[in-house]
This record gives sequence, C-alpha cells and structure tokens, in this order.
Amino acid sequence: MAQCEQFTTAVDAVISRMRSLAAMLPERDGVAVFNRVYLAVTEEVDRHIDGGRFPDARAAITLDVRFAERYLAAVESAEDERRPPACWRPLFQMRHHPGVRPLQFALAGINAHIGHDLALAVVDACRSLGCEPVELEDEFDRVGDLLVSLEERIREDLMPGPDLLQIADPITHLLGSWSLERARDATWSSARALWALRGYPELAVEFTERLDAAVGFAGRMLLTPLAD
Repeated sequence: MAQCEQFTTAVDAVISRMRSLAAMLPERDGVAVFNRVYLAVTEEVDRHIDGGRFPDARAAITLDVRFAERYLAAVESAEDERRPPACWRPLFQMRHHPGVRPLQFALAGINAHIGHDLALAVVDACRSLGCEPVELEDEFDRVGDLLVSLEERIREDLMPGPDLLQIADPITHLLGSWSLERARDATWSSARALWALRGYPELAVEFTERLDAAVGFAGRMLLTPLAD
C-alpha cells in the first residue's frame, strides 16, 4: 500500500508541475500550447490508471512519471538558461514567433517528447523496475493509443478555420509530413536499441545524441514560420 501511494504521489507531482506551468505561461507561448496538450494526456493516463485499465499499474505509473520528468527537466533547463536537449531547442527558441501557429507548437512538442524522451523513459523505467522493454510493451502501447486519440482532438481544436485550410496552405504540407503513429513505432525501436546498448556506454551516448539531433531537426521543420 505504501509503495502504491508513493507512485500515485509521483504522478500527482508531475501533474501539479504542469498545472503550475499552465497558470504561469502566457496563453500564446509555444511551450504553453504544448503544456496544455501534455497536461491533458497525463491527466487522461492518470484516469485510466485509477480506472484499472492498465494491467500493471506500477509499470504504467513508472513509465508515465519517467516520461514526464524528461519534459519537465527540459523546461527547467530553459528556465535556468541552460541548454535543453536538441530535440526541445526549436520549441524554446521559436515559442514567441508570431508566424508559428498553435498547432505547430503542439506537434513540435509532441515530436520532441515522443521521438526522443519516450525512448529514454522506457530505458529509465526498465532500470527502475528491473525489467526488460518487452515487459513494458503493453503499457507503452496503451499510452501510445491515448496519445494518438488525443492527437486527433488536438488537430481538430488547433486546426485553422476552413477558410485557411486550403490545399496550397503550407500547414497542410506540414501536417502530412509527420505522423505520431510512425514516430511511436520508431521510438519503440530506439528504446530497444538503447537497452541493447546499455553495456556499451560510448555507443549508447552516440546513439542518444544522434537521436536527439534528428528529432530536433524534424522539430525545426514543423516550426517553419507560415504566412497568414
């Protein structure tokens, strides 16, 4: 019971931190846009855990918390004027740009968090739980399914109006250039590769750095300023 309460407290702590960010940041700030999206995801995961929809609640909570901690660490780095991971830099650099639309901020944050942070969070969770990635695959898939369903709502909520959504509108090309489902599949492969490389620290660091840079490059493309 005490251990279960400890895990629940950890989830409450990350949700509280994200709520504090939501209250503190200006609504149009690019980080605020992503934070609202991610807060909704985390609250949804928490409801599913409370509802018993994850067979292994301890594993689900550990993965959820390790995942959130990666994002919150990036935010803290930016707040302290330290360099966040390369995957997050485009969002922090472009967060106030008037030519970037809210949907772009949301997708760029999702890209950084799924493409980079989730792979490392799987490894973090495996180390904490003393298990192999395959033992977390069900939890990984269930969280991924929630993200996909919420991404559809995000696109609906943040999509420009019908008068702007023309076939020639550059945002339609950006929307077609990135897929959360493809990113999730690639992330699972990255997590397994990182776990396999845990006995080879230098290779693991190189792999992580290259993953970070590649995801950051995709983020820069997603944040291309667009004309009104």
